[in-house]
Amino acid sequence: MQNRINIYKTDPKSLEAMMGLENYLRQSCLDKKLYELIKTRASQINGCAYCLNMHTRDALQLGETQQRLFVLSAWRETDLFTKKEKAVLELTEAMTLISQGPVPDEIYNNAAKNLSPEELAAVMMAVVVINGWNRIAITSNTPLD
Repeated sequence: MQNRINIYKTDPKSLEAMMGLENYLRQSCLDKKLYELIKTRASQINGCAYCLNMHTRDALQLGETQQRLFVLSAWRETDLFTKKEKAVLELTEAMTLISQGPVPDEIYNNAAKNLSPEELAAVMMAVVVINGWNRIAITSNTPLD
């Protein structure tokens, strides 16, 4: 893989900006395991090896099961995820694939039905943040840790 810019060494303030969003999410009402599922699912869709490596490890450290991580990309076909988790995963996918069209009302409404307004705001911001991290890692060819 070709070496590319290390954006954080070149412009440390860019990392500070991204970490501001991460700090908001760490202090939010968003369940930490659910946040790792969001990050892992979006990273699967985006094909970000760096983020997949990081967030599956982080999820395991928080007590997530290997089985659920193994089938995460096929979550619709299992009963391993709660109704709330499924609503979040569906919204994560729709937001991550926004170039294919707007988030359908039924997906948004299902998420809003299963989450408090504060949780919904945090989930939306979590999807925004991980998609940003994915794009940075993929564009800069960030190597695995």
